[in-house]
Amino acid sequence: MKKMVILSTVTAVLLTTASAEFSFGDMFKDMKEAATSMSKDAKDSVTSVKDGVVETSKSAERTVTNVSSDVKDSSVKVSDDLKTAEVSTSKDSRDSVVEVAGDTKDAITNTTKDLKDGATTASKDMKDASVAVSKDANDATKTLSADATKNVTTVSTEATKNVTTVSNDATATAKTASTDATTSVKTATDSATDTAKTATKEAGTATKDATTAANDAVKTGTTSITDATKTATTEAGTAVKTAADNASDVSKTTVDSASDTAKDSK
Repeated sequence: MKKMVILSTVTAVLLTTASAEFSFGDMFKDMKEAATSMSKDAKDSVTSVKDGVVETSKSAERTVTNVSSDVKDSSVKVSDDLKTAEVSTSKDSRDSVVEVAGDTKDAITNTTKDLKDGATTASKDMKDASVAVSKDANDATKTLSADATKNVTTVSTEATKNVTTVSNDATATAKTASTDATTSVKTATDSATDTAKTATKEAGTATKDATTAANDAVKTGTTSITDATKTATTEAGTAVKTAADNASDVSKTTVDSASDTAKDSK
């Protein structure tokens, strides 16, 4: 500013010297006006700069305040979203575990009931079959024994009648007839004995075959029930494990996604 004043003064002096109407009063007046004008301009410039700095400072303060508020709102919103996601994930996982446990309990209960009913039915069927086989064997034995007894009695009666008739008809032939009758009786008795033995043997074989078949049927039914039980138990265990793994994977994926979202927001 001093340089400008000196320059203005020198310029005014030169102009005044060149002028015919030179006056120191006018020169000093012009110098004063010039200095006053420059001082005013400088003051206005300083005021403008000051106002600009103040406005810039206020604008920066408002910007920082808005950014801080936006960051705070975003952080609060992200925190609320994470909390909501965690609560929803926890609730879904709990509901899934409860539902899987309920289904597993129902499956085990149904399997146990089916096994119990199957065992009861098999036991009843085995009992009925054993009773029926035993009754049939007893009936067959009784029938064969009664028939054999009747046959022996009939043959013996007829032989006695024949012997009596032959003895009354001819004394000379009594011995021959008696021998023949004795032979006939022996033959008939042997035949009856053989018949009884054969029938008894066949009845024993039939009874044994029926008993063996019943035992095989019981073993087969028991084996089938055991296999079905093992299969049902294995499948139920596999379903529970798969559901639990899926629930765990879903929970882990949700938590990882929430963590990544929080990191991206920061």
